[in-house]
Amino acid sequence: MTLDPARQEEFAGLVVDVLNKGVLALLVSAGHQTGLFDTMSTLPPSTSEDIAKAAHLDERYVREWLGGMVVGGFVEYDPEGALYLLPPEHAASLTDAAGPDNLAGMTPYIALMGEVEQQVIEAFRHGGGVPYSAYPRFQALQALETGRVYDAALVERIIPLVPGLTERLRDGIDALDVGTGQGHAPLVLAEAFPRSLLHGLDQSEEGIEAAREESARRSLDNVHFTVGDSTQITGRYDLVTAFDVIHDLARPQETLNAVAASLREGGTFLMGDIAASSKLEENLDHPFAPALFGFSVFYCMTTSLGAGGAGLGTMWGEQTARRMLAEAGFTDVQTRSVEGDPVNLYYVATKGSSS
Repeated sequence: MTLDPARQEEFAGLVVDVLNKGVLALLVSAGHQTGLFDTMSTLPPSTSEDIAKAAHLDERYVREWLGGMVVGGFVEYDPEGALYLLPPEHAASLTDAAGPDNLAGMTPYIALMGEVEQQVIEAFRHGGGVPYSAYPRFQALQALETGRVYDAALVERIIPLVPGLTERLRDGIDALDVGTGQGHAPLVLAEAFPRSLLHGLDQSEEGIEAAREESARRSLDNVHFTVGDSTQITGRYDLVTAFDVIHDLARPQETLNAVAASLREGGTFLMGDIAASSKLEENLDHPFAPALFGFSVFYCMTTSLGAGGAGLGTMWGEQTARRMLAEAGFTDVQTRSVEGDPVNLYYVATKGSSS
């Protein structure tokens, strides 16, 4: 095969770009976690000393970080006064004030994946996967990231995807959130709909404890959290939700079967999951495609395989989701997108009448 020098040079440039942006992701994560972006968004053009003082951080680290942000195109620099500025157009994607548009909130996952890199490499060589216990920071990161979406969109945009559900929640129904993590979704719903009884189920004792503590802090008496297996749901519910969890599970089909069995007549399953296709070629233009496959290799797929599970990963996609929902007994499945959540597709699934 003849080598095309121009094509080789173009690809080498791509690899250099990947290296630079991979490191930039870690710098952005540092800026997000230390509050530097939030601080800079409130400041006029400032020196590194002034920025560090305002952020209560060490100046030498801040100055080096600012250098990376300048050469990376995130921060503007005036060499005459050694002044740094975060443009408002950039702050709109980097600060907590941006809510679900804060893309910087995703970058700590890059560091999280790096923490388990060697274990994933071993799984490449020998099979199996990395256990969930290897990700002690995951639930906290997930709670922060999904919390931005739920706070902005759960009540106003996601719940209304199901016709009449807002009114039913106002009147009072029983609802269960499967794979609830630290319980942010049911907490939001419990506050918004005090007549409804919300439940959260998760296998993580730490996550459920955090959810219970937050419930107590908010003085909510209409939300309860249980440590348990999602394949063995007890109780009957008018609404079951599962947000960004089914594709991670070791036994996703068994969970969907349990969800279907737990729904009362006329009940609804509302599922948010990866907005991807089961066909690789249909993901080529997905704006988050490389990130989704990377997250899958370093978390979603490997934790499922590590538990002896299906390892669905990114490629579970809409086609596979619809097939599995049908196998669970859901005869009517509608899909919707939600503004402010570009990563997920929402499924509204109902069962046929038992009569």
